[in-house]
Amino acid sequence: MFDGDLPRRTVMKAAVAIGSAGALSACLNRADGADAPTGDPDAKPSRQHAWREHVRHDDHGNTQLPAHQILIYFDIDGAGPPADDDRAGLVETLDGLDRAYEWSNDGLLHSVAYSPSYFDRFDVDPAGVSLPEPSALSPFESPTFDRQDAVLHLASDRPEVVLAADRALRGERETANGVTVPSLTDVATIDSRRTGFVGAGLPAENQDAAGVPDSRPVPEASPLFMGFTAGFRGNQATESYVTLDSGPFAGGTTKVIANIRQRLDDWYDEQSYDERVTELFSPGHAENDLVEGVGETLGADSGIDRFVDDVVADAKEYGRVGHAQKAARANRDPEGNVRLLRRHFESTDDIGSEKAVASLHFPSLQRTIAEFETVRRSMNGTDATAATPAVRQRVNNGILEYIFARRRGYFLVPPRRHRALPTPDPE
Repeated sequence: MFDGDLPRRTVMKAAVAIGSAGALSACLNRADGADAPTGDPDAKPSRQHAWREHVRHDDHGNTQLPAHQILIYFDIDGAGPPADDDRAGLVETLDGLDRAYEWSNDGLLHSVAYSPSYFDRFDVDPAGVSLPEPSALSPFESPTFDRQDAVLHLASDRPEVVLAADRALRGERETANGVTVPSLTDVATIDSRRTGFVGAGLPAENQDAAGVPDSRPVPEASPLFMGFTAGFRGNQATESYVTLDSGPFAGGTTKVIANIRQRLDDWYDEQSYDERVTELFSPGHAENDLVEGVGETLGADSGIDRFVDDVVADAKEYGRVGHAQKAARANRDPEGNVRLLRRHFESTDDIGSEKAVASLHFPSLQRTIAEFETVRRSMNGTDATAATPAVRQRVNNGILEYIFARRRGYFLVPPRRHRALPTPDPE
C-alpha cells in the first residue's frame, strides 16, 4: 500500500488522510510497536480546551500543536432533543477515549463542540452564551456553512493514535490502545471527516498539492504552507482568557472552525521574500528586517502591536498592508489582551483525479463569536482600500489574494462535565 522508501512522516500523514484499516496497519508498522500512554478519566482537566500545558513548546515558549489532527462532524440520530440513552452512549464513548489515552500530545487531546443547529432541537438557546448561525464576513466570500449538530476534534503527535481513535469512533474497530471505545455511530451519523497536519517539515513534504507551485517552494522549516511560523505566544489569547466565566457553561468556550483554500502560485512566484513579509506581517516588518527565514527571529512575539495603527498610512506609503496588522488592531481588548486563541493546521484532504488541494483548517477559540467576527471583518481592510487605489479588495490587501473561505461553522465547547449532549441549561 505504501512505498517502503517514502519518508516516515509522509507515510504517517497519508495514512491519517486515508483512514483505512490498511492505513492504520502501515502506521503501526512504522511506529516501532510502541504503545501510547493510557489515560485516567479522573485526571483530565475540567476544560476540554485545556491543551497548552499538555503539549510541546519551542525554546520561546510557543505552543507546538499536535502534528496530526482529525475533525469528525456528526448529527445525532432522530429529531428533537436527544434521548437519555443517546447521552449515556456518548458518555461511554468519550470516557473510553479518556481511558485509552493520556491527555497529552503523546496520547490524545480531544474535544466535542455543539452547533446552533444542535440547540435548535430544544427550541431554546444555550444559557449564558451567544451562539449565532454562521454568516459571510466579507462581501467577496460565500462559504458553505457547517450546520451539523457537533464536531469532535482529535489531535496527537502520534498518527497511529488519531487513526485508531478515529476508526473506533467510526465503528471500524472495537478498541483503541487496548481499551474498548464504543462507536460514535451507535448514537450519531457521521457527516464529514477532515484531516490535517502541522509542524516543521510536514508542509514541505506534502506540498505536491493543487495551490502550491510545482517548484516546491515551501521551506523545510516552515510549519505551514505559506512559509512562515505562526501562533506566537505573545499574539495568542490564553486559555483562561477565552474561557466562559459564568453561567451553566462556565469553563467552556466558543469555537469557530473555517476551512480555507490556498492558492499560492502568485504568493511564491510573483512576490519576493520581502513582499511576502510585508503582506503577511506588515510593511514595517520588511522595512526593519524583523523577519528572517520562517520567522525564527521573532521569538515569542511577532511584534505586530508596533504597527497596528499604521494600516492606512502604510497603504498610502507602500501601496500594501499586512494581514497580521489588520487583524491585530481588532484582536485586542481595551487592556491590550489578545482576544482569539488560534489553533490552525494544514490539510490536503480533497484528493481528486490529479492531486490533493492545499487548504487550512482554522479553529479559533474565544469567549464570544462576536469577537471572532470583529477580527475577521478587520481583515477586509476596508479603510486601506479607501485610502489608495493601490490596495484593492483582495490585491495588496494582506493575504486575501491567496486565501478563499470554503466552509465555516460556529460551535460551543462545553466544560467537560457537560460535554455529552448537553441541554441548553444543564445546571
